Amino acid sequence: QVQLVESGGGLVQAGGSLRLSCVASGTIFSINTMDWYRQTPGKQRDLVARITARGSANYADSVKGRFTISRDNAKNTVYLQMNSLKPEDTAVYYCHTYDYGHYWGQGTQVTVSS
Repeated sequence: QVQLVESGGGLVQAGGSLRLSCVASGTIFSINTMDWYRQTPGKQRDLVARITARGSANYADSVKGRFTISRDNAKNTVYLQMNSLKPEDTAVYYCHTYDYGHYWGQGTQVTVSS
């Protein structure tokens, strides 16, 4: 019903920046809270950032001051600006939303080299 398509991942050196995008399409009934999660092999998927329909944002302590979540409701898109990247940020990043069900993007790989 809802499809989330992510882009923007890649390989970057420590201290660099990336901007992830997630576009929602399909049958969308409302503007919802949207999230970014990340996951490394063998570990659980952890919440990185969350933004409400009204634009209020929350972040995991590990990324506060470095990452910024934003959204463009007209484009049904959520962004994650990642600055001052560290090797520990290496993970597959997923976007997520709820619209009469939970929906996940396919994931985009972010690799930070030292």
